[in-house]
Amino acid sequence: MNQSAKRYSPLQAVLIGGAMATTATISLFGQAWTRCVHAALQDSPKALVYQVWQLVNREYVDSKFNQQDWEATRQSLLSKDYTSNDQAYVAIREALQKLGDPYTRFMDPKQFTALTTQTSGEVSGIGIRMEVNEKTKRLTIVEAIENSPAVKAGVKSGDEILAIDGKSTLKMKVDEASNLIRGKAGTGITLRLGRPGKNQFDLKLTRATIELPTVNYTLKQEGGRRIGYIRLREFSAHAADQMRRAIGNLNNKKVDSYVLDLRGNPGGLLQASIEIARMWLDNGGIVKTVDRVGGSEETKANRTALTNQPLAILVDGNSASASEILTGALKDNKRALVVGSQTFGKALVQSVHELTDGSGLAVTIAHYYTPKGTDINHKGITPDIQLDLTEAQERQLAANPDLIATVNDPQYARAIVALSNTKFAQPMTPPQSSQPLSIRAEDLKF
Repeated sequence: MNQSAKRYSPLQAVLIGGAMATTATISLFGQAWTRCVHAALQDSPKALVYQVWQLVNREYVDSKFNQQDWEATRQSLLSKDYTSNDQAYVAIREALQKLGDPYTRFMDPKQFTALTTQTSGEVSGIGIRMEVNEKTKRLTIVEAIENSPAVKAGVKSGDEILAIDGKSTLKMKVDEASNLIRGKAGTGITLRLGRPGKNQFDLKLTRATIELPTVNYTLKQEGGRRIGYIRLREFSAHAADQMRRAIGNLNNKKVDSYVLDLRGNPGGLLQASIEIARMWLDNGGIVKTVDRVGGSEETKANRTALTNQPLAILVDGNSASASEILTGALKDNKRALVVGSQTFGKALVQSVHELTDGSGLAVTIAHYYTPKGTDINHKGITPDIQLDLTEAQERQLAANPDLIATVNDPQYARAIVALSNTKFAQPMTPPQSSQPLSIRAEDLKF
């Protein structure tokens, strides 16, 4: 599918999430908000409470509402007077808690903005990653993102940020610094930087909209094999485009096998997951969703695979949601060999809505199944080759990220051995399939 991920907004998405997420569509409440109630309650905390109740009443996957009397909940919510939105937030969260579903959740405006920023794959700033250096205790630049204002201004890895617009960063936390650095695209910011072998200096930059990298890739020579290693950190709105570029560049380098690393990937947009599945899979099912009345929709591959070279997928207990949909699709269709630990196990889809005051609501609206009809909820996907890391190995990789995807990474090393097996070493012959069905993937998110 040569369709840009930029076509859909994070406010028009469905989430399927695990450690991070929910499966959801984001929308405005629209016509379900009746005129009479709107007129009586508009812009009041009670209006917000009623809006949430209505959305759950209309969409929640369990029509019995976890054996709760949802109509009585409405009466209880509307019988109270709320003097502030914060009071309404408390009442909303208490009502949602009765559903017993952690993925149907309310987000205040700050939390909702964080979610939409995360799934958009964009941020307005200068394009740097920072950390507080353990030795110097100084705020230090880890990297400057490609094509960002920071790169264009000559910012380098290892530079210390001593002040932001004149404010000292001594003892400043990364979150606080990020809040100061981020801002509206086109606005200016001045950093005072320290660089080894050079006097402190001020650097003026102009903020811009930055596409966050979620795909990293490299060519690895493992014995006689040319391995295209791709790590996908999250299914953001730009993930499919970035994956397409990665596969294309590695194809040009004549790789003969691929390793797709989904370890620690908590999910993201469903549309991104479907597009990426289609890059690896020519035919076969990708995912099926079932709603509250038993209605099901299925999406399939559409003969747009970019490669048929052997593929191994790395997963762990934090591979969730969209990661599990992609893994399940490629595993069930025997397109990839899955190596690692049992995945997270979340097979619920949420609809995400922006509310009248800028807050948000995620509502579970459907259950999803792998192409073979497997329900992985609370179970996860069992790898073809199960290999759990010891605590010592996990600590070693966490402390030394450069060891990931090397011989010192047991799961990666085991995948390379498996790809060298003659059984998996030949390009896949695409199976024949009937005309694929499709769903409105642009309305879905993990």
